[in-house]
Amino acid sequence: MTEITQRLTTALADRYKIERHLGEGGMATVYLAEDLKHKRKVAVKVLRPELAAVLGAERFVQEIETTANLQHPHILPLHDSGDADGFLYYVMPFIDGETLRDKLNRETQLGIEEAVKITTEVADALDYAHRNNVIHRDIKPENILLHDGRPMVADFGIALALSAAAGGRMTETGMSLGTPHYMSPEQATAEKDLTNRSDIYSLGCVLYEMLAGEPPHMGNSAQQIIMKIVTEDVQPVTKLRKSVPPNVTAAVSKALEKLAADRFESAAKFAEALTNPSFAVQGARAPASSISREGPWNRLTVAFAATTLAAMLFGLWGWRSQRSDPAPVIRYSMAFPAGEGIDGWFTRIALSPDGSRLAYVGEAPGGERQLWMRQRDQLNATPMPGTEWPESPFFSPDGEQVGFFSPRGTIRTAPVSGGTPVTLTDSLVGYAGASWGPDGFIYADAEGLGGLVRVSPGGTSEPFTTVDTARGEVEHIWPEVLPGGKGVLFVVASPPERYEVAVADVASGQHEILVPGVYARYAAPGYLLYVTRPQWNLMAQRFDPQNLTLSGEAVRLVDRIWASATAAPMFVPDLTLSTTGTLMYTAGTGLQDSTELVWVTRDGTAAVLDPAWTDRISVQGLDLSPDGSRLAVSQSRQVHIKDLDNGLLSKLTFDGGNRPVWTPDGSALVFISPRAGVRQVYRRNADGTGPAALLLEEPEQIQDVRLSEDGRWAVFRIGGGGFSDLYARRLDEDSDRIPLVVTPEQEAQPALSPDGRWLAYMSLGSGRPEVWVRPFPNTGDGSWRVSTAGGTEPLWAHSGRELFYRSEGDEMMSVPITESATTFVHGEPQPLFSTQDYASYMMVKMYDASPDDQRFVMLRRITKPHTEQLIVVENFFEELKAKVGN
Repeated sequence: MTEITQRLTTALADRYKIERHLGEGGMATVYLAEDLKHKRKVAVKVLRPELAAVLGAERFVQEIETTANLQHPHILPLHDSGDADGFLYYVMPFIDGETLRDKLNRETQLGIEEAVKITTEVADALDYAHRNNVIHRDIKPENILLHDGRPMVADFGIALALSAAAGGRMTETGMSLGTPHYMSPEQATAEKDLTNRSDIYSLGCVLYEMLAGEPPHMGNSAQQIIMKIVTEDVQPVTKLRKSVPPNVTAAVSKALEKLAADRFESAAKFAEALTNPSFAVQGARAPASSISREGPWNRLTVAFAATTLAAMLFGLWGWRSQRSDPAPVIRYSMAFPAGEGIDGWFTRIALSPDGSRLAYVGEAPGGERQLWMRQRDQLNATPMPGTEWPESPFFSPDGEQVGFFSPRGTIRTAPVSGGTPVTLTDSLVGYAGASWGPDGFIYADAEGLGGLVRVSPGGTSEPFTTVDTARGEVEHIWPEVLPGGKGVLFVVASPPERYEVAVADVASGQHEILVPGVYARYAAPGYLLYVTRPQWNLMAQRFDPQNLTLSGEAVRLVDRIWASATAAPMFVPDLTLSTTGTLMYTAGTGLQDSTELVWVTRDGTAAVLDPAWTDRISVQGLDLSPDGSRLAVSQSRQVHIKDLDNGLLSKLTFDGGNRPVWTPDGSALVFISPRAGVRQVYRRNADGTGPAALLLEEPEQIQDVRLSEDGRWAVFRIGGGGFSDLYARRLDEDSDRIPLVVTPEQEAQPALSPDGRWLAYMSLGSGRPEVWVRPFPNTGDGSWRVSTAGGTEPLWAHSGRELFYRSEGDEMMSVPITESATTFVHGEPQPLFSTQDYASYMMVKMYDASPDDQRFVMLRRITKPHTEQLIVVENFFEELKAKVGN
């Protein structure tokens, strides 16, 4: 039991007996409890501490009481609320069922009659609440519970109570009221006075998703979704589902009108239209251009222009009115000549401490990427030789060296004046940020280890922070050493989607959580800058780098900073700051890179796997079922199953899971999950029945797993913090693990031949990745190098007569295998097709072969139109002083 749960249990002991943790929401943690007085099961929802701190107990309890009298068969009533030992909580009945979101995750689309029935009953609840002057403000599938087929709306009035209690200070928590996919245009443009028609719009979005399988507006970020809500018309639901009746199509269309006045005047009218076969929308819709000029987009544009002008006038007034005549705050965008643009994943830009140089990840000939160095007084940048495929650049404290992660996860450094980069350490496998401290140590991410590591000037690495498994922490990423070197800022990642800014004391390595956020930097003389999720707003708050404490109130500085797309389930803001007061960040719309799953034949012909699957796909492992009818993928740190016959996509895990592998009979999937604080192997039935069961447990982090065709063996990779080795364990008996390939070098991507006699894998033992084969399980009896000029991701053909791999020259290779009773015999590798356009990852297989070995499922990178600007803010510290205070 965690410390927080113990405190809560003690605080509520006289009224409720906390039984177990049920889940996490955007604003609250939910517990199953017994109401001791009434002898009934209840759900106790406890507001997140940072949210409670902003609201204050007295005002929240006062506001929530105004909604406690709502009594309706489709409204989940409020039993109780209060403050206990600093916890703000409210109590509702425990519903033994599922949410509409659970049902949609499983079924994607509902029957038309069922969808209309759910909507009309929810509309009846909304109409009752609206007549009692209560607007929900957060209608979404997660807030609609299904009990014996009957919908009940949860958290009624909670959003209103939160908003009223916060008194306009919700932005201090990094949260917003409402969910982007279901926000009305007036909610998206932050209008304060919402009417009942905002709820009608949200309910229309829910019905649209039940019918079409997706909300009306899709996007890769909250910013993109909101822009579409404000500027784009909703396509008729019949575009995605032709069988929807005309009256239902017309009712959905009217509910989703951009102007609130054009929607139904009440939820009851919406329900009536859904059940009236003769209902039709009267009059023609205004064209999209008219809406863009006259509707909410115009208000948003005017508001943005007014805000910008006000900021400029404020800065000018401050400049002229201060006795010391501080320098004016100046904003502009930096242009890049053709061929010198910013490119890549993760953090891409870094300013030198004095602000005179910009290092960035940019384009390079041949489709590669490299580091560029641009002097701020020059129009052109200079490429830095020997820095191919860099990630996350960072400067030394004196600005004379720039560090970066190499493709193999090692840290390298290069002099800014030119010269050959040197490898500082190759004992790391990380990409998510590093920072060079004044003590000469580099504090860095180490994928697989969990906490941060500290690298000495001589290249020796040691653990620095430790993840708090009791809080559900999985990774510590994006470090930033504070001036004076007393503390290190970083981000704590906890599944499924929680990110928090923390600070660690350098002397002890102990850390404390500061605020919710996905990225943080320090600004002199004493400010914490951090980016919230999902709004992607840049916030600032007073911060003492010596005491490592926050003070004062948070202030929003920039709305919706654009983030570069990453292979992780989050986006990483491009944000860098010099010690002299120059801020740089990227702004724009859209994503530079997108991906799609495709079938690729042996001659290289590609066909999109499912044209209707239009979401950006960021896969962390994929595997075809033995019969080739289903594809298991991991995206957003959860395992999904794609039915290739009917196109349905269902979610299998909800507590974290990646790198899925089918069992030989296709009845279940095994996958890696950090749900217990350490990455271990779990198994769950593919039909979703039964809970996930722990299959393999090791003291170290398990990073990858493969099963033998007879199901008797599991081959797995253990790694993190500088090592990566291969082991095996018998699943049909209780036995110890068997070392397969354990060396000082890194080995990964294990693959067993169909007959179970041979183990193929990737090794970095020769200085670059190569594919090797050894006997299994007696791997010490021989070894053969199969690749000839670099290779990764080995995969056995189902026939056993071929071994596929990807060459270092980006080609899919086929190696003929000759059967032999005594030894392994193989022919020369032959190229099949170019893999340059397909995503790869050195440590995990990112493709699979069909049962007949005639085509491959792969993740293709595609480029979409986008806009991106590098914004420069000179004299940024003056703006901080004016807006946040000294």
